[in-house]
Amino acid sequence: MFIYLLPLKKSALKVVIFAGGLGTRLMEETEARPKPMVEIGGRPILWHIMKIYSHYGYNDFVICLGYKQAFIKEFFLNYYLYNSDITVDLSRNTTEVHQAQKETFRVTLVDTGLYTNTAGRLQRIKKYVEQETFMLTYGDGLADIDIPKLLAFHRSKGKLATLTTVQTPGRFGHLEFDDNGIVKNFVEKPQGDGLWINAGFFVLEPGIFDYLQSDMTDVQWEKKPLVEIARDGQLACYKHTGFWKCMDALRDKIELDKMWESGNAQWKIWND
Repeated sequence: MFIYLLPLKKSALKVVIFAGGLGTRLMEETEARPKPMVEIGGRPILWHIMKIYSHYGYNDFVICLGYKQAFIKEFFLNYYLYNSDITVDLSRNTTEVHQAQKETFRVTLVDTGLYTNTAGRLQRIKKYVEQETFMLTYGDGLADIDIPKLLAFHRSKGKLATLTTVQTPGRFGHLEFDDNGIVKNFVEKPQGDGLWINAGFFVLEPGIFDYLQSDMTDVQWEKKPLVEIARDGQLACYKHTGFWKCMDALRDKIELDKMWESGNAQWKIWND
């Protein structure tokens, strides 16, 4: 297979974010709003993810919407007012903006369907990224990832796709004890069990859409297209050994909130 890799132009690279899922494992929060809008330190986790990319100059985003998409659209449509000091004169029906916090984001919000699976969502934003190298990640994962290093790694491998991989953290401690029931060693939550998992933060070439030809509405990106790309020897993995955390359940949100509030938010690589 001949693969033509387009030049990586920093100004041209777009970032696609999956933000349409139901978030059923975080139902305490997602009954009222989509998972990417669940707040960490008073800001949606989606905003935190975008700030990671923006720190390195990547500000052109394509957001795959689905469940409760109006919340995300409204957030961006009114972002300027929400982050400004304003005076509202009800007698004249006027609004005066005094001070605003600006972002350099350019955001394309795409309705990819309420129940569409991830491969289908990616398929439906093809026209916004076709013929360009682009990046893709999930709307619930944070990392202190070095995007330029990730892109350089992708370029060096010459493959259709690169995913970021991290080692799974140990979830439980374990005991070592003798035959008499005397504990000899206590290990609390080891760093990892040696397994490397998909952490998102992909770099993709437009050729990946060759694997998204049929109706992908009910297909998971990770279970069919990505498997086929790997089978064809076109998937590279970038090992990230720094911070990574997925907000999969309420305990994860609580942990991330505590990190932010304590000033130990390791994913915060940008300056205020």
